[in-house]
Amino acid sequence: MRVLFSGGGTAGHINPALAMAGYFCEQDPDTQVLYVGNKGGMEERLVPKAGYAFRSIRISGFQRKLSLENIKRNLQTVVRVFTASAEAKKIIKEFKPDICIGTGGYVCGPVIRAAQKLGIPTAVHEANAYPGMTIKMLAGKADSVMLAVEDAKQYLERKDNCEFTGNPVRLTVLGAEREASRKALGLDERPLVLSFGGSLGAEAINNAAAYMLGQSAKEKKFQHIHGYGRHDEHFLDNVRAAGVVEAENPQIRTLEYIDNMPECLAAADLVIARCGAITLTEIEATGKCSVLIPSPNVAENHQFHNAMALVNRDAAVLIEEKDLSGEKLWETVNEILSTPGRAEAIGRNAKAMAVLDANERIYRIVKRILKEKGKA
Repeated sequence: MRVLFSGGGTAGHINPALAMAGYFCEQDPDTQVLYVGNKGGMEERLVPKAGYAFRSIRISGFQRKLSLENIKRNLQTVVRVFTASAEAKKIIKEFKPDICIGTGGYVCGPVIRAAQKLGIPTAVHEANAYPGMTIKMLAGKADSVMLAVEDAKQYLERKDNCEFTGNPVRLTVLGAEREASRKALGLDERPLVLSFGGSLGAEAINNAAAYMLGQSAKEKKFQHIHGYGRHDEHFLDNVRAAGVVEAENPQIRTLEYIDNMPECLAAADLVIARCGAITLTEIEATGKCSVLIPSPNVAENHQFHNAMALVNRDAAVLIEEKDLSGEKLWETVNEILSTPGRAEAIGRNAKAMAVLDANERIYRIVKRILKEKGKA
């Protein structure tokens, strides 16, 4: 089976594709995978590191705010739409995939659309409760629209090709063990707090985390791993200003991007994060206690609704960004971790929400499509 994946821009689009690829190869070792992403996108680094062949096209998104600079960018994007389509078509003809799967982000638009024009079976996967613009555009002609949240169906014009699968979980996440991970990370018996604001970073979370790390440097009750993202160039200065001296606080680690997330998740006692669908899926799959801070700057406020699905089941604690401060975050973390059994109870409730067979559901759909198209 030859499978071409495309998706990018954020880890939320990349990780589902990597999860599917890993499961497909596990089920059928003869599976050949090619990932097509954006030149310069984070997928260009993450995909080869995961062991898969990678090809790039150059594409950019449209800017919605009206300004002279954005008009120039949009004109460039129009040109790139045509060149990216030609590049995608060339890659597809060379690789000769049996099926092409898109996981969102504007890079998968020209790739999946080119496959559809060439008559190659296609499927798309939507991780959120509210479908993104690219998935909406591709869904009508896809052989299957695989949904992580059934409510997403109401936002799509075509309904008959929608199928509920849940979000795929990377095998590395499911397979990571707590004690082995803690040993590999060099942790001691103190609780580990894992915090991050997404692959690009989140200024509000970083500001609160800087205060929290400063307090932790004084009290040394917890161990911390914080991913601050590539867009916050002042974070490390803020951490130092909060009183953190790296050489004196080996229990505190700050990283631009957390490459070993499966290991860190397995080792963590409490997770602080945004509420992207894949992040929540992995929190549920690993049964972790979490403090969730939804981004207010997303379509249909979908991160808040993602979070409330857990909060309403006592499977997470919510702090809205308008209420977020370093003091509030530190107080919340302290309260949870100092209350016997509280973090464990929240984690168990999260685990009960997990859909752990999403990879298998997706694999069955792909095999069915190939059989229907005479490619099995």
